[in-house]
Formats: sequence, C-alpha cells, structure tokens
Amino acid sequence: MNWITKFIKPKIKSLFKKKSSDSKDTLWTTCECKNLVYKDDLFNNLSVCPTCGSHHKLTPEERFKIFFDNKEYEVLETPLPKDDPLKFEDTKKYTERLKKAREQTKQSDAILIAHGKLEGTNVTVGAQNFSFIGGSLGAAAGEAFIHGVQHAINNKNPFIFFSCSGGARMQESAVALMQMTRSVLGVNELKKANLPYIVVMTNPTAGGVTASFAGLGDILIGEPKAIIAFAGRRVIQDTVKEELPEEFQTAEFVKEHGGIDLVVERKYLRSTISTLLSILLKKKEAQAISTTDVATFEETVSKTSKAV
Repeated sequence: MNWITKFIKPKIKSLFKKKSSDSKDTLWTTCECKNLVYKDDLFNNLSVCPTCGSHHKLTPEERFKIFFDNKEYEVLETPLPKDDPLKFEDTKKYTERLKKAREQTKQSDAILIAHGKLEGTNVTVGAQNFSFIGGSLGAAAGEAFIHGVQHAINNKNPFIFFSCSGGARMQESAVALMQMTRSVLGVNELKKANLPYIVVMTNPTAGGVTASFAGLGDILIGEPKAIIAFAGRRVIQDTVKEELPEEFQTAEFVKEHGGIDLVVERKYLRSTISTLLSILLKKKEAQAISTTDVATFEETVSKTSKAV
C-alpha cells in the first residue's frame, strides 16, 4: 500500500499535470460546435470558428490589435483603488482571487482603455476581459471606465466600448453597484460634450453592466449569438413560468425586439463603426456650425439694435 501511495499515485498525477500544462502548446482547440479547430485558422479568422461562426472571446489586447489601424495603440494607465474595501471572504479571500486574476490576465483589473486610430480617426476604446473574474464591474473597473470617458472628452475623441461581463462584482457589494451610477454619469458627460459613444456587446453582456453604461450607447451593436441580458435565462423562466424561445437573449433576438440597433460580424466591425463615426462626427460638425451661425446672428442683431 505504501509503495502504491508513494510511487504509483504521484506518477499518475505527474502525467496528468504534464498533459494539462502542455495543453497550451497544442495545435488544436475545441469549439462549442464540438469540432476541432486548428488554432492558426481560428486566429487568422479573428477567433471566429470557420465551421459554425461562433465568436470566441477575445482579451482586450487581442481586441485592440484587430480594431486599431495597423495594430498601433497605446494602453492608458488607469487609477487603481485600494483592493478589497470590505475584507470579503467566501471559500477564499477576495485578495487571493484578485491576485490569481492578475497573474492570469496580466491586467490590474477587468477593464482596459486604449487610444489610437480607426481609419485615420482618433478614438478612445475600452474593453472588458471576461477572464478577470467574469469581466465583473468593481471599483477599479469603474475608475477605468470613467478615466476612458475623461480621456475621450479631453481629446475630443469618440468613445467605443466592447462589453463582456457577467455584471457587478459581488465581492464588492454596494461599492460595485455604485459604479453603475458613476458610469452612467460619465456617459452623460460624453453626451454633453456631443461626442459619439458606441457600444459593442460581446458574449456575454449581462447584469449591472447591461443596466448601466453598456445600454446607453448612441449606437448599440451586438456580435452574432452574443448573450445580452440583465437577469439570467433560468431566473426569468422560473419567474414567468413559461418556456422561453431557444434564441432568447441572443443578440439577434434582442435586436428583433428593439433592444439593440445592429448585429455585426467581427470582421465587419471596423468598417461598420468607421462608417457610423463618419456620420456621427459630421452631424456633430454641423451642429457646431449651426451654433456658431446662431451666435453670429445674435451678435449682428445686437449691434444693429444698438445702432438704431
């Protein structure tokens, strides 16, 4: 028994461990459609399955590389509040979860902000990393979003955001929920500055993120088959006591019922958003000219009145 315990079991464990650790170096990956996909083919197809069209999740860095002109961009340093304000602990300490998420993603928190050019237009872009505690919205993520808004306003850039989140971060309780109102106020400042704000909802966009800044874009775009929701499907089904359609809460279903404006494949996002920005920025320019004309007219009337 000692021989089995000391030699056989450790050997078996080491074999499984080696297999698991080497899995990152494999040439193939499995899609939701159960088909094996060659990793290079998936990468070259913008992480979209060539068989079923499933849009795989992207990290913010991966998103920026395929979105900005010539893959050129600069990641902005965003404020990082004090960790674990509530000293939260469940099966493990919240600080341990944060440490692990930072090691895995190489990010300080779930939201990353960058600036660069899209078809020659300066833009500020934000994205959420689902691998960072489900892309959840906490104090640091809220600060990052607001910092992105401020950068857009300071530089008169359109603000584009790629949402991917399960909602507010439960380990921060009311502190996380506060970020919903703060982010909404940030979006309001963008609108006051007359700057375009476009949101691309990727899979999944849910909970407090959907109910706050992700739902307030001038244009709301969903990636194909992305889940866009507030409450989960099972919660709603148990509440209404009715069987829900299979496509319920998908981007296509939400668009059909007026929740978003467009469903756009990943390969067309750059061209679609660039076209939308050209329209929105021309409208902004026209409004600015109109405001100037009104001011000039009022000044002329005032001078004429004085002369008379």
